[in-house]
Amino acid sequence: MLLLLLAACGNAGGLSRQGLGPYAPQGVDPAEDSVDGLLVGHRLMAAGEYELALKAYYRGAAEHGTNVDVLSALGSANLKLGRLGQAERLLRRAVEKDETFVPAWNNLGVVLMEQGETAEAARVFRQAFALDSGESDDIRDNLTLALAKLEKSDYAQPQNNFALVRRGSSEYLILSTP
Repeated sequence: MLLLLLAACGNAGGLSRQGLGPYAPQGVDPAEDSVDGLLVGHRLMAAGEYELALKAYYRGAAEHGTNVDVLSALGSANLKLGRLGQAERLLRRAVEKDETFVPAWNNLGVVLMEQGETAEAARVFRQAFALDSGESDDIRDNLTLALAKLEKSDYAQPQNNFALVRRGSSEYLILSTP
């Protein structure tokens, strides 16, 4: 029993044989090349890992600054995470930086559609469609959907909201509020 106890206390090698010590390595070797945060973020977005993609995009922002690619990527990740307010702000900043960047225009249109801003979304999709010269099927589909929703919205919205109010034991009054 004593022999087993002494054997357990002895050095089994582990990481110390390699000269690394028993603790986790400190920091990153700056001599090594790192993978671009934007590239990693794009791959994570494709895999459906939106929170991890957002972190990778922040790393990309540290590497590249807040250029249109980074702002658009951050906005897209926030859109996928349901953070519509943040996504809208980032995508608006992206189109301010580069008014010809089609993905930012399209994604801004998607955010606006999600927020129920159909008229502005249709305008934004028109802008994306024009900049893209009508080459993207996705943008054309988004524009078509926004225009169809815009046309239907005039008829689908009720003109009055009705409330049913009880008067007495068996009498009801319908109140209309404009």
